[in-house]
Amino acid sequence: MAETALLDLDNLPKLDNLPEIEIPPTQDQLPCDDGIPMETARHKLQMDLLVNPLSSWLANRDAYVAGNMFVYFSPHQVKNHDFRGPDVFVVLDVPRGERKSWVIWEEGKGPDVVIELLSTSTAISDKQQKKEIYQKRLRVPEYFWFDPFDPNDFAGFSIQDRGYEPIIPDAQGRLISQQLGLALVHWYGSYFDTTTTWLRWATMDGALLPTDLEIAKQAQQRAEQAQQRAEQAQQQAEQAQQRAEQAQQRAEQTESLLEKERQLTQKLLAQLRAQGINPNE
Repeated sequence: MAETALLDLDNLPKLDNLPEIEIPPTQDQLPCDDGIPMETARHKLQMDLLVNPLSSWLANRDAYVAGNMFVYFSPHQVKNHDFRGPDVFVVLDVPRGERKSWVIWEEGKGPDVVIELLSTSTAISDKQQKKEIYQKRLRVPEYFWFDPFDPNDFAGFSIQDRGYEPIIPDAQGRLISQQLGLALVHWYGSYFDTTTTWLRWATMDGALLPTDLEIAKQAQQRAEQAQQRAEQAQQQAEQAQQRAEQAQQRAEQTESLLEKERQLTQKLLAQLRAQGINPNE
């Protein structure tokens, strides 16, 4: 029988001498607020005008849409704060649900579309530093920027083998997102009492993705139109009822006249017979 090998407990490596394994932090451990608000109220409105309609449009798809949220691609960001979250970003083919931050090593992928809203204090960073990060570090397929106070400062880029290439506006001046199958368009109108030229999403056939207010207004208009149709149908039914009643009255009057004529005829015949006259001769 072979001898059983004895475990040399004295020569085992001590646990204290083993190298430490650094575990990346989770979204619950990472900062989700830098204390810096949006640049202006118009920037916040513009962000909402892009995020909310797109969220509704993607409601039946696995996708995540957010704005002004940290996107973590490296744990080193926590230490040097060299990168803050995009103003608007979209991630496709991921589960829906609430996040405190977008942590790429937890989610397994980064944004598919990013939009930065330019301002005097951020324009250089958005056009240079952030664009470089989106291009080389995150490899975001599509990157757009837009200045809410200067609508002509509007550009888009699509990732290619050598990096970002400009997205050429189509004949209508729209920038097309191939990732979403939507267009980014200028729209002049009023949103929360601010009238200016906004950036909005539109379908390829030109229909704007509606806001919650526009959806509510459209629903109200449809309800009012349905009410009008119901009232018109009621009026038509009442008119038809009136015509039927009038026709019934005329029929009854005709029947009454015929009955009177029959009675008069019978009376005349009876008088003729009483006089010995046969009306049939």
